[in-house]
Amino acid sequence: MAEQLSQSQIDALLQKMSSGSVAVEDDTPKAKEYDFKSPKKFTKEQLKTLDGLHETFSRVLAPYLSGMLRTSCEVQVVQIEEQRYFEYNNALPDNALIGMTSFRPKGDYSEATLMVDFSTSLGFYLIDRLLGGSGETYNLTRDYTEIELAILHNVIGKIIEKLGDTWNNYLELESELTSIETNSRLLQVFAPEDVVVIVIMDIKIGPLASTMSICIPAENLEEVIDKFSVRYTRGNKRFDPDKEQARKELILQTVCDTDLKINAIFDTFQMDLKDILQLQPEDIIPLTKGIHEDVSVMLDGLPWFSAKLGEVKKKKAIKLNKVIE
Repeated sequence: MAEQLSQSQIDALLQKMSSGSVAVEDDTPKAKEYDFKSPKKFTKEQLKTLDGLHETFSRVLAPYLSGMLRTSCEVQVVQIEEQRYFEYNNALPDNALIGMTSFRPKGDYSEATLMVDFSTSLGFYLIDRLLGGSGETYNLTRDYTEIELAILHNVIGKIIEKLGDTWNNYLELESELTSIETNSRLLQVFAPEDVVVIVIMDIKIGPLASTMSICIPAENLEEVIDKFSVRYTRGNKRFDPDKEQARKELILQTVCDTDLKINAIFDTFQMDLKDILQLQPEDIIPLTKGIHEDVSVMLDGLPWFSAKLGEVKKKKAIKLNKVIE
């Protein structure tokens, strides 16, 4: 039975609560703010599809950077969110490294312009490593030189190709790096109130920890986002029995043409190395098996058959007895 409070205990508790010495739990549910001026255009499922797409891109990009820079690299998607373009642009630093990318989907879709923003430290790190440096000089505040921009144009162009190849798994398109911009304040790609989807990725290369963000216009993404769902919707497939049988026979025939190494092993035993070194011709080694006992037939190191030793036309032979389960 629960303990009952006396009137004096109740009065003391109320006095502490009014004085603020006792915290009062507020069970009122907190309302989530919703901006009716810029409603969300994409559902959680659609953003999850984008997340899976760029997770695939990160798994492709990491080994590419590792092989090019000869050092370990990790890439992962951190966040995907909707914003107004002016919010994204205001968050960019004055000195930036932005690859302007043209995405041209095939079909009745509009051409899209994507912004791929790299941290300036990542740009200087790439240049230092590609020119034979140790990669320790990357926290620089100066502008890029023309030669450095030419090197980065080639590297970022390859990264855009990897991004385009990943998108091609969902939607057939052509991607191309059109230019590199280094001043974010002069960019007028979209209207300030346009909605964009931002994909933020973390990149860790050696001692460097940097970010990369991809800005996708929502207007173009709305045209193709349903294509992603249709592409990966699993329906009930109806197989043609004749085609299925032909496919199985082709697979079986291909497997049957595979070469396997066959060994017939009469007996196995162990000897000390010093005894093996002292062996001479005509020495006799006692075995643990009788001459008429079965031998094991090994296929690629696995026992498949038991057999009997014999001779055919003056050549050693074995006769298979049974299959070993």
